[in-house]
Amino acid sequence: MPIIDVEVVTQPGEAKRLPAASALASGLGRAFGSAPGRTWVRVRALDSSCYAENDSPIAAGDLPVFVTVLHATPPTGTALDAEITAVTAVVAACLARDSAQVHVTYAPAGTGRQAFGGHLV
Repeated sequence: MPIIDVEVVTQPGEAKRLPAASALASGLGRAFGSAPGRTWVRVRALDSSCYAENDSPIAAGDLPVFVTVLHATPPTGTALDAEITAVTAVVAACLARDSAQVHVTYAPAGTGRQAFGGHLV
């Protein structure tokens, strides 16, 4: 596992220019050190009209990317720091965004709450 959700805030009409999920999956798989077929990526666009920051207009070049990572057992400490750095770099490069606009969230451990094909892991 990991399962990665990437939500890209886009300008109207820009969603068609998102990179293929396969490019993100391959780059993130290398960052996680995953065997082929073990890193799963879903990419979604969020129109900028559906995103806001309080009392602050957002320039087109500053639109964020939200990444959620689900591991069976998430890393901790320096391993987590290194993984965040790698994930941020891969996503920023694939989407041609500044790394300051990539925001990574880690979901609670998937073990005991994630099922595949009806089987809890």
